[in-house]
Amino acid sequence: MPLLSALRLNMTNAPGAGDADRYRAALEMASYADTHGVTAIGCEEHHLAATGWLPAPLLLAAAVAGCTTNIRISINALLIPLYDPVRLAEDIAVLDHLSAGRVSFVAGIGYRPAEYHAVGKDFRRRGRLMDECLDVLLKSWGDEPFEYHGQLIEVTPKPYTKPHPVFFIGGMSAAAARRAARFGLPFSPPMPMPEIEAVYRDELARHGKQGFVFSPENGNTVTHLTTDPEAAWARCGEYFLHEATEYSSWAVAEVPRPNESPTATVAELRASAKVEVLTPDELVAQCRSGRTGVTLHPLIGGLPLDEGWESLRLLVERVLPALKP
Repeated sequence: MPLLSALRLNMTNAPGAGDADRYRAALEMASYADTHGVTAIGCEEHHLAATGWLPAPLLLAAAVAGCTTNIRISINALLIPLYDPVRLAEDIAVLDHLSAGRVSFVAGIGYRPAEYHAVGKDFRRRGRLMDECLDVLLKSWGDEPFEYHGQLIEVTPKPYTKPHPVFFIGGMSAAAARRAARFGLPFSPPMPMPEIEAVYRDELARHGKQGFVFSPENGNTVTHLTTDPEAAWARCGEYFLHEATEYSSWAVAEVPRPNESPTATVAELRASAKVEVLTPDELVAQCRSGRTGVTLHPLIGGLPLDEGWESLRLLVERVLPALKP
């Protein structure tokens, strides 16, 4: 089975560093990955982040689509209750045409009240807002006008992908699983969660609908490739930790998240499953032993661009050729 390889571009940065060069580098990396057999590029959404965590994933996905031809593009996750649903339906339909159907997304509800406050949405109504947005998206992409706030409307253009762009319902709760089943949409927890997945399958059966579950093999673990892991940890560990520290600061007691163990030092991060630093030969050996996927994070936490490029080139030049049938 070929290796499913991906780049994660969430655009986190170090304090005081410029962003323009890194956004341009992200597009250059995307183009390089596209022409050298990488499977997918992923981005995601957060707001008000000290690291500059990507707040506009649809814009980045459109830019990536414009500089690539074949690679799949995913948004994991798109926090749909934060948007006007009709405008969101239009934007996604246009993106679907720009990419010729290469963009998919995971519809997420979010868990940070500050993000809702920033766009004037009531965090306490997030479940209802999520349901309303899903309903409007699906109706907007259908072939018939529908009633919206007391008037018939018909949203155009219709998507390139029929019956609608590929998307999943994300989440880590029974409520998210039930919502996915109720709408007849695939469910994508960020890590394997057998009990929650069972709720989804039971709800599908109850509603007489079909669906499936997709979750990443290694949760949100990311990989950095290098010829010298010890030296790479010494050079790059502070950047890995910078992103992990902010992510950990958003933890909510009642919301489980992948790789949710506090890491205050580089040594603690190294002992966790959040970041792995491997040589190309180590990754190839793991893949030959059954590993099926890898996600590089070449811009993690302000990582210097030359370090990110080295990791990506090692994937393309040393790992992917070694795994060809």
